[in-house]
Order: sequence, then structure tokens, then C-alpha cells
Amino acid sequence: MTEKTRAARFRELIAQGCVAMPGVPNGAIARQVERAGFEAVYISGAGLANATVGVPDIGLLSLTEVAQLAGYIAEAVRIPCVVDADTGFGGAENVARTIRELERAGLAGCHIEDQEFPKRCGHLAGKSLVDIDEMTGKIEAAVAARRDPNFLIIARTDARAVEDFEQTIRRALRYIEAGADAIFPEALQSEQEFLDFAGAVRVPLVANMTEFGKSPLFTIYDLRDFGYRMVIFPMSAFRIAMKASEKFLRDLKARGSQAEWIDEMQTRQELYELLDYDPNAEEWLGYRSE
Repeated sequence: MTEKTRAARFRELIAQGCVAMPGVPNGAIARQVERAGFEAVYISGAGLANATVGVPDIGLLSLTEVAQLAGYIAEAVRIPCVVDADTGFGGAENVARTIRELERAGLAGCHIEDQEFPKRCGHLAGKSLVDIDEMTGKIEAAVAARRDPNFLIIARTDARAVEDFEQTIRRALRYIEAGADAIFPEALQSEQEFLDFAGAVRVPLVANMTEFGKSPLFTIYDLRDFGYRMVIFPMSAFRIAMKASEKFLRDLKARGSQAEWIDEMQTRQELYELLDYDPNAEEWLGYRSE
């Protein structure tokens, strides 16, 4: 698919219903998401920072790094990918460049948040927000910069944890006036808040079902009925993989062998199939790898 087609496809998906988007830190897991039957991928900023680079999710990656890493993921799959663009990597002019770089990398959309830089994980204390006018300026710059009108610009607000619920709605409405296509209210704290927000903000909405955070965990079917069109699971696959690898490494240290874990592993053939790799091609080139 072309970049524009994937952006257009993502618009179609959210117009038709609620889209579940597992978060991924790399192209291999993105391929697993696609093969499991999901229709879109979420590229988590925390996933890129934690899993790929091994640093906290506090804005340490540059635009160049995020665009390159997210581009690898978008290239690995055919389904649309939406990426976390943190605070837009600077002021309004920086946001404009961010949109162009992410479009060039093959993304279908991104979200930009109203935290001050350096940002913090959305479910941690100690966040601070930029002025509403500064954030609306960023959104306006993002909308003006995109070359593909289908590229989805999502405004995320972290106001619930910093100001209050009503101010979260007020900010969201201002961001829509500035041109945001969708709104991502971070860290809502109850079913009623999810319902009330959807009742007040009438554009496509993102629900973040991250574990160990401020929000209750609802099913995609619950959130669809609440009025949400996108549900992200930013770190779920990564957390499962990390827990499993921790157990394996402790056991390997104790036993000195991985033999007891073979049945828990993805096989070489399964990996080759996931990556669309034909090992017989090596014979045509006159060599084989082990």
C-alpha cells in the first residue's frame, strides 16, 4: 500500500467502528499483530524508548530516531500504523517538520500531547501542561504541514491529571477548533468519565487501555459502546514478553541450559514464516546460515 492509501484506510476503519490497536516496539511484533487479524498498529513512544533503546519514556528520543524506528515498523506491515509523537519535538515549527517526517516514513497518523517538555509517562504524577494557546498553535501548524489530507492528527490532552475533568473537555474542544481530527484524553479515571467525555466531545476518540495506570480496563466492546473509535494497548505485548524473558534468563542462569524452554520458544520456521523469509533462497546464492 502507499502511504496515502494507508492513511485513507485508517480513516475508513474509524468511520466504520472501533479499532483495536496493539502497541508494538518493533517490526517483528507488528507483523504478529497483523497476522493475528488486527486492522491497525499503534507505535508506542514508551515502547520505542523502553524496548528499543532501553531508556525511560521522558522524551529522550529525537524526531529523527522516532521517524526512523516508526518507519521500519510501518514498512514491515501492510496495515495502517499510528505513532506517538510525544510533544511534537518542539514548538509549532518543529511540529510542522514532525508531521512531514512521519508522513514520509509511511505513518497513517500521530498524536501530539499538551505536556511541557521534558514530558512524563501519561499515568505518572508530576506532569505539567503547556498553555492552551501554545498547544492550539502546534495543532494548527500540524494541520497546515501535512501533505496528505488523510493523515490523522490526534491531539492528546493530559489535563485530567493536572487540572480537572472539566478543563480536559475545554482543552479538547479548543484543540478541535484548531483542526485536530481526533482527541486522546489521557488517564480518565472512571467509566462515567469515559462516558461523559464521549458525550461532550463529538469527534473520533482514543482510549488508552494501559495496564497499571489511572484508567480502569474496559474491553474494546465496552469502549465502542461508550463512543470511542480507537483503543490502544501500548505496552501489553512488551510487558508479556519482558515477564517471560525475565523468567527464562533466571532459569538459564541457574540451569546453564535453555533445553527446558524449547517448547515455549517460537521456532526457527515460525520466525521465517513471520518474516516472509525463504531459507531455500540461500542455496540459490551458494551459502547457508545456521
